[in-house]
Amino acid sequence: MPAARQDLGWRGARWRRAVVAMAVTGVVLTVPSALPPAALGGTVAPVPTTTTRPAAAPLPEATPVRVRATAIGLDSPTVPLGLDDAGALDVPVGAASTGWYAGGPVPGARGPAVLTAHVDWDREPGPFFRLGELTPGDLVRVDRADGSVATFEVQAVRRHPKERFPTTEVYGDLPVAGLRLITCGGGFDRVARSYSDNVVVHAALVEPGRGPV
Repeated sequence: MPAARQDLGWRGARWRRAVVAMAVTGVVLTVPSALPPAALGGTVAPVPTTTTRPAAAPLPEATPVRVRATAIGLDSPTVPLGLDDAGALDVPVGAASTGWYAGGPVPGARGPAVLTAHVDWDREPGPFFRLGELTPGDLVRVDRADGSVATFEVQAVRRHPKERFPTTEVYGDLPVAGLRLITCGGGFDRVARSYSDNVVVHAALVEPGRGPV
């Protein structure tokens, strides 16, 4: 069954950005209690600007082809996404792939690259089913069409009510190469056929061979 969409209605200075709020019937994601209490209206510290590994300089542009995160068993091909007629980001069809917003920075290039995937689809786990289990320091790798690998270190994992999505924090311009992984989380409203929250992972490009294993 097609996922519901939500256009957050934000356009950046350099490129038009939108984010999907994905919801389908099926498994309900249980978000770890360790996530900051953004959904409860609590105070959340700013996203860290540093990493435990040395930061890497932005890479030349190259199309992403796969995203991997050993810590949560993520290994998914990527497909480009555009915007629909309403200005919302299109969603991947099914649970087999992760979408990247082709109208924004590619993973590894300067700025906040956006990857999004279903938490579940037709009663099956989606690529980002365990996204909320990532922790700061975990690595996310994006294989690129030129044979290079962009390695990102997780800086923060947050959960936000959809009506209070932190647009500027997620999509604001960056002087470095950043990555944003976005899916649904929280409780599932079977009447509205939508999850209550979004889970957002913030990560930055690093040199994987230096620092913690």
